[in-house]
Amino acid sequence: MSADTDPGGENQRIRERREPAESQLQTGLPAPQDDVLQRELAYHEKLYSGFAQAHFARPAVRALRAHMAQRILRMTGAGENSRVLSLGCGIGDTELLLAPHVREIVGADLSPAAIRQARADAQRLGIRNARFEVGSEAPGRYDAVIAIFFLHHLPDTALAELPGKLRECLEPGGVFYSLDPSRDRLSGVVGRKLIPALMKKYQTADERELEAAATASLFRCAGFEVRADVYDFGSSPLAGLLPGWRFGYRVARALDDALLLLPALRRRGSNFELIVTRRASVSRSSNQRQHR
Repeated sequence: MSADTDPGGENQRIRERREPAESQLQTGLPAPQDDVLQRELAYHEKLYSGFAQAHFARPAVRALRAHMAQRILRMTGAGENSRVLSLGCGIGDTELLLAPHVREIVGADLSPAAIRQARADAQRLGIRNARFEVGSEAPGRYDAVIAIFFLHHLPDTALAELPGKLRECLEPGGVFYSLDPSRDRLSGVVGRKLIPALMKKYQTADERELEAAATASLFRCAGFEVRADVYDFGSSPLAGLLPGWRFGYRVARALDDALLLLPALRRRGSNFELIVTRRASVSRSSNQRQHR
């Protein structure tokens, strides 16, 4: 929903319905519990009916998204031959930045309003290798799956099921990349004390901050190779609070890169990222050759 896998057969394609804005992805990833889903959907339908489009178009937010896109490409290794899936893609602003660098990108979001906007923007920009669908997942196999500010919207049961489902859609050697708010973030403590009303404005009733180590362990226990890192300290919160101040964001991002070198501050960073790799399978013939 606020961010951005693909079970099914490898040769399956997503089938469009006649009403494209209402098409649904038939997938195997966990869907949020019904009550949570309805609350999240109502919130995001309202968010994506005007506010998000205007807010995400502001200079500082655009600079943040551009930085995220470059980070995703670097961390996942996605390139011109890669198929990428984005869970909770929203209006597709990050996905459309990634599209020129990959073979195909598919965005999935539960909000029809968000998908309508993403499709309209893709058409306006002449981007043909980006496809956006209403739903929570997508059939097929992908070289990379991304989830930007998405996991913290999932109920605990759905989050716990996600690693197992990712194995069905990630190619061997494929990478899952996520970015979510940290439970230990200093910006959250300060924000809740100084600007609690504004903090609530940008949060749904069911989302929460996540603990990096505990979230990483879910994927590690499922057999993935996992690396957790800290994305930023103050630059993302600043872009959200002062979306028109591009220069301020760039200064904050440069300062973040320095502050995150300090261990005491690093653990209090705002958002953490997971780089989750599905181990490449070793063929039987390779094993036989190694044992000769």
